[in-house]
Parts: sequence; C-alpha cells; structure tokens
Amino acid sequence: MNRRKLFSRLVLTTASLGLFVLDRAANAADMPTKAAVSKAVYDWTGFYLGGHVGYGGGSFGPGTNPLPEQGVFLPHSITGLTGGYQIGYVRQFPNHVVLGIEADATFTSPLDAPALRPAPFNTTIDSLGTVRGRAGYALGTWLPYVTGGFAWGHSHIDINDIGSVVSTPGHTQTGWTAGAGVEVAVSGNWSAKLEYDYIELARHVYDLSGFGLPPVNVDPNIHLVKLGLNYRFGDHQLLVPSASGRSALPESNDWNVHAQTTFLPTAYPAFRSPYAGSFSLPGSGQARETWTTTAFLGVRLWQGGEFYFDPELAQGFGLNGTLGLAGFPNGEAQKAGAPFPKYRPERYYLRQTFGLGGEQEDVSDAAHQLSGKRDIDRVTLIVGRFAVGDFFDGNSYAKDPRADFMNWAMWSSAAYDFPADLPGYTRGAVVELNRKDWALRAGVFEVPSAPNTDVLTFNTGGAAIEFEERHKIFDQPGKLRLGIFANRGNSGNYRQALSIEAADPMLDINAVMAAIRRQNEKYGVYLNAEQQIAKDVGIFARASWNDGQNEILSFSDIDRSLSGGFSIKGSYWGRSSDTIGVGGAINGLSSAHRDFLAAGGLGLLIGDGRLNYHPEQILETYYAFAIDKNFTVTADYQFITNPAYNADRGPVHIFSGRLHGEF
Repeated sequence: MNRRKLFSRLVLTTASLGLFVLDRAANAADMPTKAAVSKAVYDWTGFYLGGHVGYGGGSFGPGTNPLPEQGVFLPHSITGLTGGYQIGYVRQFPNHVVLGIEADATFTSPLDAPALRPAPFNTTIDSLGTVRGRAGYALGTWLPYVTGGFAWGHSHIDINDIGSVVSTPGHTQTGWTAGAGVEVAVSGNWSAKLEYDYIELARHVYDLSGFGLPPVNVDPNIHLVKLGLNYRFGDHQLLVPSASGRSALPESNDWNVHAQTTFLPTAYPAFRSPYAGSFSLPGSGQARETWTTTAFLGVRLWQGGEFYFDPELAQGFGLNGTLGLAGFPNGEAQKAGAPFPKYRPERYYLRQTFGLGGEQEDVSDAAHQLSGKRDIDRVTLIVGRFAVGDFFDGNSYAKDPRADFMNWAMWSSAAYDFPADLPGYTRGAVVELNRKDWALRAGVFEVPSAPNTDVLTFNTGGAAIEFEERHKIFDQPGKLRLGIFANRGNSGNYRQALSIEAADPMLDINAVMAAIRRQNEKYGVYLNAEQQIAKDVGIFARASWNDGQNEILSFSDIDRSLSGGFSIKGSYWGRSSDTIGVGGAINGLSSAHRDFLAAGGLGLLIGDGRLNYHPEQILETYYAFAIDKNFTVTADYQFITNPAYNADRGPVHIFSGRLHGEF
C-alpha cells in the first residue's frame, strides 16, 4: 500500500473515531429526554475559545527530506500529532444558517527518531495558522459546517554537519485552506468538534549555497484532522417546545476539562569559573525561559472507570540547555527543549477503582479527578502513560514546580532515578491499596533504552514500592512515605570505565562508557515526610540514596540527597492565597561516580572536565503572590554552592520568576 492510500485510511479512521467520541460526549451529557432534544433549538451565537489535537501529513515537495515527527500510536509524518488553540465568533440566523470566523494556531510534534538524519539537510514545519470563515446549518445541538480562508506556516531547514546540526532562520509561507467539520454541544457551555483542513502554502526557495548545497524548493501541502473542545461564552440555551420557557444545557459530571499555563524565566549573573567542560554552566551568566500549556481532560467510562488525557505544548530551554547543575533550578525545564512550541500527549491513562465498601469520601472536581464519592477502602489500578511522580513521592509542600519549589532537588527525592523520557514521562502500571490511615502502592515502568533518551522500553524496566502512613500530632495532620526502587537498563559501570581508561589513558572515557553499556541495575530508597505544625504552616523533609555504581538513566546526577524546609500561607498577613517557602538541599555522589567525573566523564546534566569534589548545596526561597483565583506570580531565589559538586566553581545566584495560571 502506498503512503497516500495509507494516509487516506488513517484520516478516515481518525475521523470515524472522532465521530464516535463526539456522539459519546453528546449522549453522556445529562440532557433532557432524547425526544425533547431532537426538537430542541440550540443558540450557537457568540464568541468561543478552545483547543484541539489531531494528526497531519502531506508533502513539502520532491527532494526536501522531511524529518519524521512523532505520531506516537500513528505513523510519523511531516507534522506527526498536532495540537493548538482556536478562537472565533459565530452568529445563528432564524433560518438555522450559522456564519462566523475562526482563527487558530497549530503546532507539530517533536522529532520521532533523533538519530535519523541521513541526508545533508532536512525540512521541518514548525507551526501553522489560519483565519477562516465558517458556514453551517444548525440541527439542534449539532452543527455541520464548511470552512476556508487564509493560512500561513513557518518552516525551516536543518543542515546536518558532522557531529552537529545547524538550523536556518526559517521562513513564514502564506497560502490558503479549505475544509469541513461537525460540532456538537455536549454540556453546559462546552462543545466538541471534528474537522478536516487542507492547507496549501506558497513555495519558498531556500538558498543553501553558504553550506555548499544547491537551493531547495519547499512547497507545503498539508492535510490535518483535528478534534477540539470549545468553551462558548454567553447563555447558550435549549428551547424545548414541550417545556415551558428556555433551559440551559445541563452540565455533566461524567467528564471535565481543566488547564494550566506556566511561563518561567530564569537568569544568573557571572560567577567564578576558572575552567569549564562540555556540560558546565557558563560562568559568564545567562538567561533562559520555558513556557508550558497543558489541558487536563477526564471522562468517566463506567462505574469506577476513568480515562485521562493531557495534551501539552512546551517551548523554551533550561539554563545552558538544561546542563550544568545536578539540582537543576527550573522544574519546568525539560531535556527536550525547543525554540517553537512542540506538542506531546504527555499523559493518557486508564484508572479503575474497586471500592471495598465501608466509609466513603467526597471527591471534588479537579485535574485528574472527576467529582463524586468513592470508598476510602479501595484498590486502584492505573495503566498508561504518566509521570512516576503523579503517584509516588508526593508531598503537600514541595512537589509541584509550577506552584511551589522549583529546584529538582526540592520537589523530588533527588537520588530516585525514576524512569522517564526526556520530558519526564513513562508508560507502565500502578496498583494501590488505600486504607484510612495508610496506603501501599507499587508500579512497573518502561525505562529509557539508553541514558537520557526519549525512547522507552519494557525489555528492561523499573519498579517501585511505596508505603504511606498518615497520622496526627496534636491534631495536626502529617504523612510519612517510604519508597524502594530498582531499575534495570542499558548503562555503563563507573569503575569498569575507569579501569579501562587507566590501562590506556589515550582513550576517551566517555567513548569507553558508551562502549561498555549493558544491562545493569540501579536500586535505592527514599524517605519523605510532611507535617502541618499549625494552620497554614507546614514543614517537609526528604532523604534519598541509590547505589551509585552505574550510570543515571533518567533523572539527574545525584546519588545521595537530603532536603527540607517550610511553607507558610499568607493568611497570617491577610493574603490567604499567597505562599512563602524556604528550603535547602544537599546533594552528593558515590565515590565511583565522582571519580568518573573527575576523569573527564559526562553525566546526564553535568561534567566540568575535572572535579574538586564537594557536595552541591542549595538554598531556595520563593514568594507566590495570588493575582486572582486563576493566576499567581512568583519570585524565586536560589543560592547554589559547589555547582555540579565542584568547589573550584561558583557559587551561583539564580533568580527566577513564574507566571502560573490554572483553570
């Protein structure tokens, strides 16, 4: 089967799946009777704002060598999976005709196979945008429509030099788009849509003579299938002839939508740096920023069964490309940074809860949480893609870099090399037994196929077991968590690499380490405590350790870590939604790990070429100021001595800001 036929079948399959989802959403809403709804008149008039995810493909023209973008569960393509936003306005006329205008922005996925660069250059589309007219015919709560208008996109070319990639500045190309879709009101002010768009952009000629290459004609022709959700502003009501008056479309508690956005700039001034290595934090000072936007979608499938999906757009870089410090100062800084927003389906998992009877508790509506009741005594099974920290190593005062402490060694048991890809997620399964005063949870996870890679595998794997105890001291609640973890992955042994390099000092120790990688184990333990000591005042502490004999696979170059601090809510000074936090951490390495770095070895995040070893020490303080119920702005300061365990460099003063919104 050729690629065009395969893509056509994938579009039809995606469209069929989307129609099923729309129909399921409409029927799941707690609406009036089917007979009444079939005669209902829904008012589509008004502004709306929403997001979409989808899949795309197409061509840039002959000889353009497109990079394969991630399709995850679909084949890679020139766009891979896509995600973005839309805003628009429509007006419904008395004859049921609906006319309107919509603008949207769509972003592509990251590279599917980073090592796949066989050509002298490769072409990539970074983003797409449209401004389109919409014309439809209202059929009650259903709105089929056609759409078309102006389109643009930003492309660039990567030049593949020996051992490096050079990106051209890129170019914005304009063109046109046409498509069709169907939208359905699902509950309250929410509507869902399935849409197909064809986008054709004008040809652009890239002059590559400066790289010794012939010119390249980039002529994008792109197909997109998008599944979206819109929040419609205003009073969109049902008029049911058999009922008296108008009634609003009811809300449903069988699904929910939440979102967050976090912009986090970070900077530091120049510091003492007599020498630097490949992964050193530059001594001259630097400023970087990250920005993430995430939707949290949940749906109740059946009794006790829930499915959660988190599409996320992320752009920006950590300081020095997230290199130079073991306790890294920005918890939003992925190891997969990008200059343009990149779309990833970060979480998609099924959660099944089996109640064991007895006392129940209320569950409020929140991200990853559908409102209702559940048994306190229960067994919960989670299967899918998630972050290990979603279910392990929790803490009420130091857990979320979008809301509290930012440093990696503060919101995590830092010596826990938890399985994760470059953005920090994995696939696996977790089972939890919950009782009123304690919980026991265990999980198995995919680990990276090699240190610091996006490719996950179950051929090896990781596992963790955690016991959580809940108590009260003088009527103040607290928790203790004890975790044991083990990973088996393709990693090198520090002592073996040092022994080989000692026998032949001309060898590059990093090349030696890569050559001796095989299936090795890493195991460890963590203790995590939190205690409220007064209303709106709490303290926390963590201690973690791993064996430190083999390379770190996923998290950071830390083999021993102690951290702790306190958090105070602003109710004491009339700002009940504000928070102040102060904490510190001390990170250390095993003797084998420090000897490897001293010999010029590179870790996941650090490597100065040599090492005057001292424990890395971190002090962090922040003040989170609540602007309103949705937005918080935070000022954060971190003082780090012996950065990357090197007493010859530093100390470093790091200043961060954070604008965080939750909806």
